[in-house]
Amino acid sequence: MSAVAYDGDVLVVGGGIVGLATAYAVTRAAPGTRVVVLEKEAGPARHQTGRNSGVIHSGIYYRPDSLKARFAVRGAAEMVKFCAEYGIAHAVTGKLIVATGRDELPRLHALAQRGRENGIAVRELGPAQIQEYEPEVRGLAAIHVASTGIADYRAVARYLAEASGAEIRYGADIVRIDRRPELGVAVRTAAGDVVRGKVLVNCAGLQCDQIARLTGDDPGMRIVPFRGEYFDLARPELVRGLVYPVPDPAFPFLGVHLTRGIEGSVHVGPNAVPALAREGYDWATVRPRELAETLAWPGSWRIARRHWRYGAGELRRSASKRAFTDAVRRLVPAVTPDDLVASPAGVRAQAVLRDGTLVDDFLIREGARTVHVLNAPSPAATASLPIGREVARRALAALADA
Repeated sequence: MSAVAYDGDVLVVGGGIVGLATAYAVTRAAPGTRVVVLEKEAGPARHQTGRNSGVIHSGIYYRPDSLKARFAVRGAAEMVKFCAEYGIAHAVTGKLIVATGRDELPRLHALAQRGRENGIAVRELGPAQIQEYEPEVRGLAAIHVASTGIADYRAVARYLAEASGAEIRYGADIVRIDRRPELGVAVRTAAGDVVRGKVLVNCAGLQCDQIARLTGDDPGMRIVPFRGEYFDLARPELVRGLVYPVPDPAFPFLGVHLTRGIEGSVHVGPNAVPALAREGYDWATVRPRELAETLAWPGSWRIARRHWRYGAGELRRSASKRAFTDAVRRLVPAVTPDDLVASPAGVRAQAVLRDGTLVDDFLIREGARTVHVLNAPSPAATASLPIGREVARRALAALADA
């Protein structure tokens, strides 16, 4: 390896929005640095980036001073500015978080307080004020968060790919990594190509723990995939903007919500059910080896034992359109089963620790000549620009030490 030229200074594994934002940040921070992005699909943003609801999150949900809170608040403002500057479709719509039961009122108030701690402007509403924003929504109280918006994240990813100046290699499915701390990293793809770099950045999303293990690093977690199923609302006029329930603080999922997309349709969902493959976008997609790996991880069983009631409810909403409709009707009573038209699902790459803890913050770890992004589900698209800068900072520090 020492006798062969490097293909790039920094190899980025993963062509989703976080990987591409990292490549963009590296070349902005250190012009002349050669970056190669390796993406196994035929184009960018094919998984988490391109299959979410397109929301620019405000940062209201996240623990103060956590990476999620800091990067989402900062990232939301930057994403709006970025989209405006480069002509990418977006809108700042605001959103409502609505309490429909008395037991949710303390949590709603606590959420408003958390938003203020995170520097977010929130307005607490009564029932009549809710209908000023959303005439078809019913609730006991709500929070209006003005800074929430929507964006075309596929277009953002495409722009980042073009503007980064990186060499993007699509169809590069990695099967082996040879890391030598004194030399660098060599990556072999399924096609037999070998790509050499001085530092490797792992932004592989649903495959990030596997990539970490291929480098020889122990990530200390596993990705447990959760599928989120969506519907489109056949009567989009029922919702003006974005409407969310009060989330359960025990989970990183936000519950079934309604979001008006940038193209004008209204997306309803997602739920959160176990996926039978890392890219298991429906119940028919089963990959026995991946499923076996999930089941072999002790944390998976501990989640199941700890949260089986919550999981049973999610499975019921997956199996029954009527049950899914009932969840939506808590917010918008006018919705009927006929209003819900099946839409493509997404899969959340959720990091789970051995003890069953669902990792609630972004998780970035380093090894010799490697930087691993090990937990970056929502709001990672919102926060992608500051995440990219942070990962780039670490990668360039590793490159300077190489």
